[in-house]
Amino acid sequence: MKVEVVPSLEAVPAADWNRLAGTDNPFLRHEFLVALERHGCVGERYGWLPQHLLVRDGTGTLVGAAPLYMKWNSYGELVFDWSWADAYRRAGLAYYPKLVGAVPYSPVTGRRLLVNGSADPEAVTEALIEGALDLGRRGGVSSLHWLFTPEDQTRRLELSGFLTRTGCQYHWHNAGYADFEDFLARLRSERRKKIRRERRKVGEAGVELGLYRGAAAARADWGCFHDLYASTFQRRGGIATLSQGFFEEIAATMAEQVLLVLARHGGRTVAAALCLVGPDTLYGRHWGCRETFDSLHFETCYYQGIDYCIREGLARFEPGAQGEHKVWRGFVPTYTWSSHWIANTALRSGIQRFVKMESRAVTELVEDLNAHSPYRLSTDSGAD
Repeated sequence: MKVEVVPSLEAVPAADWNRLAGTDNPFLRHEFLVALERHGCVGERYGWLPQHLLVRDGTGTLVGAAPLYMKWNSYGELVFDWSWADAYRRAGLAYYPKLVGAVPYSPVTGRRLLVNGSADPEAVTEALIEGALDLGRRGGVSSLHWLFTPEDQTRRLELSGFLTRTGCQYHWHNAGYADFEDFLARLRSERRKKIRRERRKVGEAGVELGLYRGAAAARADWGCFHDLYASTFQRRGGIATLSQGFFEEIAATMAEQVLLVLARHGGRTVAAALCLVGPDTLYGRHWGCRETFDSLHFETCYYQGIDYCIREGLARFEPGAQGEHKVWRGFVPTYTWSSHWIANTALRSGIQRFVKMESRAVTELVEDLNAHSPYRLSTDSGAD
């Protein structure tokens, strides 16, 4: 098998990449990743230099791949390692550059080692891992990080000496609800009343919500969404790395997997949220607003998504990273993982101790939140 590195996915035919990645997880699709490159959302400007790994068999057929980036910062990863960078600085060492196997700006669990099912999966997986490590060593990186890895790939990376870091997100699961009221009936009374009150406030304010699949949204809608998205980052002192052109491209090339939620008031769009859709999962990504309406964020980003999953029969809703407040709205704590190789032996030892302590803390948090679930006991009455 031959391992090579390409600086852009435009060098790889979409059909070849998607044969490995599939189209179930929209973030791994060639169309999504290449749109980031075409519209300058990754590259030197933002410190995400594509270094994608490809593995070919003796016939030249692509049998393995990994989205990989050389990084000069930790922005847009959402597995926070600034304290690690600071430890390197205090030790008089450089933490950057580093290698990151991830989907930029997307805290979504998915395969990072893409393998053709007809090939020898273990041999291809080993070639990808060793290829990434070799690239890192030749590039003089401090570390190699695979972010938001599924559990099976996390365990496989552990066998290759990677440290496992445990995180937590909050996901909603569809228990076969007939409609939104059926979902509310499963919650404790105080939670149920609060959600009804939040939804009622949005309606009483005269805000109307509309959902649009990819191509159904007009160019003006995408322009409005981008302005709202960018304004959210500006208010928080962040960087809006995704361009209007990026949003328009994926709306055209992945129309069936792009969902835009628009909130209108008095004929004007006042808020919007972007979701991507998989066969069984809805992924909430970005949001923005230009006017303040009580509970509009919850309605646009959470309740519309739950409603959509129930109507479309989707099993899960992943609304993004962080946010314990989601638990009280029906989302449950869910473990996430990432895998880390640290070149410096001394610092690796300290980071290993850190991730073990962090893992215990995350486990305690999950157990505590589960002990105070918003869902009622089976013996509780669903009546208010």
